[in-house]
Amino acid sequence: MEVQITFNTLALLVAVALLFDFMNGFHDAANSIATVVSTGVLKPYQAVTWAALFNFLAIAVFELKVASTVGKGIVEPDMVDYHVIFGALIGAITWSLITWYFGIPSSSSHALIGGMMGAMIAKAGTSALLLPGILKIGVFIIAAPLIGFVWSALLIAIVSWLCFRVAPFRVDRIFRRLQLVSCALYSLGHGANDAQKTMGIIWLLLIASGDATREHLPAWVIVSCYLSIGCGTLFGGWRIVKTMGQRITKIRPVGGFAAETGGAMALFLASSFGIPVSTTHTITGSIIGVGSAQRGFSAVRWGVAGNIVVAWVLTIPASALVAALAWWLSLLII
Repeated sequence: MEVQITFNTLALLVAVALLFDFMNGFHDAANSIATVVSTGVLKPYQAVTWAALFNFLAIAVFELKVASTVGKGIVEPDMVDYHVIFGALIGAITWSLITWYFGIPSSSSHALIGGMMGAMIAKAGTSALLLPGILKIGVFIIAAPLIGFVWSALLIAIVSWLCFRVAPFRVDRIFRRLQLVSCALYSLGHGANDAQKTMGIIWLLLIASGDATREHLPAWVIVSCYLSIGCGTLFGGWRIVKTMGQRITKIRPVGGFAAETGGAMALFLASSFGIPVSTTHTITGSIIGVGSAQRGFSAVRWGVAGNIVVAWVLTIPASALVAALAWWLSLLII
């Protein structure tokens, strides 16, 4: 490592990483609760408490494969120093704040990945990037929402066929209860995939400082990251709930169940293969799948969906640019 990381600098950067993790939960709370709030199944404070609980319980369910990918599969760990970590985190936090302010459901995950890439390119050029890991993430930028779309559309079609002769009020009553299960499943997937991204960046920092090996992630990192994302979810990003829950397409309890379950299945699959994906992309694809399957493509407000896609396209380059500037600034101030 080129520059020795002092304890104070290490502690500060870990705190900033946990702040990003908190903001991830805060920003992405809408992904887990938008449909369950918009359908009236839970009040907002009940929904965020339920989602935050299952964000944390993911600690007992999933292996640390996503953390391993972020920590060792995107940039060359031996090239990382605290300037790179600082730039990556500032790039990700800045873009997350901007999109939260405007109520745009962008990806905190891809903001972090873009930040890592931008800061590393500023330091060492593209040679320090690990192409296989980046390509895998790039493929799932498209694959994750598509998987959510297909599975959610299939689920709503199956449920509609099974409940064809059931009175609408009974269907609503059944799926209002089942939405508690689907919200819990999606929150498990959200906690597993997103908390582990922050674990990965702290892991990189600890490897660079000599306080961790490539084979072992300290338990305190795991617990603190799951706690941070759960607390962020508890406070909730209310500006985004309306966009996710009603502005893309109208959602009823049965549709909310299908969207959350289909999205959870996509997140479970990605996490099991160690692929960091966007929970925002996934649930948006799932909601569009439900709306399209129920009432055709005309039921989806494509103008709103198009604005979201623009934000997705801009996320990695925008956060990378901010991260590169933050890396340069850190050379002057840290």
